[in-house]
Amino acid sequence: MTETIASGPAGSAHVDDQPRPGRWLALAVLVLAVLLVGVDATVLGLATPFLSEDLQPSGTQLLWIGDIYSFVIAGLLVSMGSLGDRIGRKKLLLLGSVGFGAMSVLAAYATTPEMMILARALQGVAGATLMPSTLALIRNLFHDPKERSLAVGIWGAMASAGMAVGPVLGGFLLGHFWWGSVFLINLPVMALLVAVGAKVIPESRNPDPGPWDIPSVLLALVGIVCVVYAIKEAAVHGYRWDIALAAAVGVLTLFVFVRRQLTLPSPLLNMKLFHHRGFSGAVLADLLTILGLSGLVFFLSQFLQMVQLRSPLNAGLVELPAAIGAVGAGLAAGWVARRLTVRLVVAGGLAVVGLSLVGCTTLHADTGTAAMCVILFVVGVGAGFSFTVTADVILSSVPKEEAGAASAVSETAYELGAALGIALLGSIVTSIYRGFAAPPGIPGAATAAARESLGGAVETAGQLPADQGAALVSAAQDSFVAGVDVAAGVGAVVLLSAAVAAWFLLRGQELASGPAPAGPAALSTAAAKPGGDSGAAAGDPAERP
Repeated sequence: MTETIASGPAGSAHVDDQPRPGRWLALAVLVLAVLLVGVDATVLGLATPFLSEDLQPSGTQLLWIGDIYSFVIAGLLVSMGSLGDRIGRKKLLLLGSVGFGAMSVLAAYATTPEMMILARALQGVAGATLMPSTLALIRNLFHDPKERSLAVGIWGAMASAGMAVGPVLGGFLLGHFWWGSVFLINLPVMALLVAVGAKVIPESRNPDPGPWDIPSVLLALVGIVCVVYAIKEAAVHGYRWDIALAAAVGVLTLFVFVRRQLTLPSPLLNMKLFHHRGFSGAVLADLLTILGLSGLVFFLSQFLQMVQLRSPLNAGLVELPAAIGAVGAGLAAGWVARRLTVRLVVAGGLAVVGLSLVGCTTLHADTGTAAMCVILFVVGVGAGFSFTVTADVILSSVPKEEAGAASAVSETAYELGAALGIALLGSIVTSIYRGFAAPPGIPGAATAAARESLGGAVETAGQLPADQGAALVSAAQDSFVAGVDVAAGVGAVVLLSAAVAAWFLLRGQELASGPAPAGPAALSTAAAKPGGDSGAAAGDPAERP
């Protein structure tokens, strides 16, 4: 069903804020989409060694396989969130789920690196419909702030659960089947989501959305993709005229996008939302956190399997404590933030993650399982507190009819941070790795192949005499670990900087604790008050007339 509008005494409109029946069952279905994305994000890293051996991608192609999904999804999230506000968030969610499943099949049966990159890009198109739709539907299902905090906590916990299930399930599948099977596990989840969601999820949309501005969609996509591409290429190849041109085109396009949004009567993204310090602070915290974490996470599975020589299932179990910590913290985050402060919980969580990454700078081939599990558990706890509270702040800062676009901003920060993190930190690892000194006697062609990727080094070593192969693998492993350690140090600096920024930007921010007030419709304090320094809104923002 669509949002119902009731007339106020002065002729203004507001949304009926009575609790929706069946909202918890609808939430249970919505989080299946989150589970789907979480599983997909982690199994790719686990499958990378097997994928590398089969498809034989170059180092650059391997990075593109890892980050093209994030590039595309980041470029389309705002557009898809705004589209959901217009055509219906449920409809977009179900269509995106079907598309995501179809592209998972394409990825599973990819036969070349180029085909895999294409499949991941198309998965990004479908994935752009999922996350903003789920958060926006939560915003419209749960009007009571405390219930909504719990719902957001469950949403975040299921994302973490997906990341936990992914490595374990993926490890089992990789031990018994080929690497493409890790993509096919999306299909039963997608089928259940579509079959049940069509019956229990209520439809919601902006009752007066205005047209979907296609030029704005193209500007957002071109601008974000060009900027991220330029950063990635500069990190790998240094500064060239074509990279500078891509960066200039991206920045100029995004500038035109912002100017266009400020002049449109029905913008794709309401730029006034960023006047609210809490909204902007939460978005920035999310972007920096993922940027600092993603590069390390992307290479962690390779470290566990190719350096510590663990089986896929064993590697998945080592990564499990991070998700367990995130699940527990996510469920408790709303309760803790109301008894302490938003900025203390967010900034404290980010500082804990940053300090944990400092511990990761000492990783080596002999690092014990217990030490790895403790570090990853602490990372999960800190990230769980931070991400859940920032998502709650973002949802509470917008009127319901703009929930899709605002949720998409949050997810764009997440995906853009992931793309930048893999591009920047991944490029650091790759650059240091490629500089390793080949042992004496190794042919030049074998050395060049080994320097493409750690998987390439392992494969090349198998074609050499045993003593030369062992020496080559050892040199490659040492260089790879050195790169991961440096990337962890850079990530720690980014996370600690994010903690400082969150401490200042979230000053005075509070989570609402009472039911939404009825009254004349207007834009929320988040969107209407320049500077937004009044902190959080006291409850759900009122609807516009």
